[in-house]
Amino acid sequence: MKLTSEQIDQLYRFTRQHYVEWYDLQTELVDHLANAIEEQWQENPKLSFDQALQNEFKKFGVFGFMDVVEGKQRFLQKKYNQIVWSIVKTFFTLPKIMGTIGVTGVLFLLLKSSHYNGDWVLLFYGLLVLFALYGMISNRMKHKKQIQKHQKRWLMEDIMHQYGGFAGAIIFPLNLFMQLFNRVEHYISNTYFLVFASFFLVLMTILMYVIFFEIPSQSKKYLLQTYPEYSLANL
Repeated sequence: MKLTSEQIDQLYRFTRQHYVEWYDLQTELVDHLANAIEEQWQENPKLSFDQALQNEFKKFGVFGFMDVVEGKQRFLQKKYNQIVWSIVKTFFTLPKIMGTIGVTGVLFLLLKSSHYNGDWVLLFYGLLVLFALYGMISNRMKHKKQIQKHQKRWLMEDIMHQYGGFAGAIIFPLNLFMQLFNRVEHYISNTYFLVFASFFLVLMTILMYVIFFEIPSQSKKYLLQTYPEYSLANL
């Protein structure tokens, strides 16, 4: 016996009722449940659809689909992080590394020649935070519109708009810099510190650019790499 299209739809509703919000995970679970139900019917054709479904669902344990969801989240977050670092690394290989070194050098000279270089560092970092906030708000609005348009959520897409494991990329460095600049007079005249600060700010700029602009602008490419069916599902 094969499941009907109505029963397949019922399986999708079942996954949503058990807190699986993402279409890709729903589809994986529906495929698994459908195959398991059909196998049960081969052994016992008189078994009802609901009973076969409950028999299979019990195998997921007391937490239901939660372990599957968390496992998939960890896998895709790792994949997202790899994408981020692979792009960041391009700024430290030819030819982009020349621009990275050049910008770092210009920033260092600016800080070195300024009598208020501590304020310059804080100002630059403040601009970075505003840059990141703009990217976050802009991407979130676009993401909401896309969900409303297609009525489907994809886990990898959500991770890209939640920025994977890089959510602390703004908060932690800000706290670090604030601690340093509580005693700024001990650092602003130190050449090594200015080199570090210049490089660090450039690195943060690259990281934020990749997270908030580069990857979102190429999101469809990465989603198609993850989900070959993405283009068909969003027609």
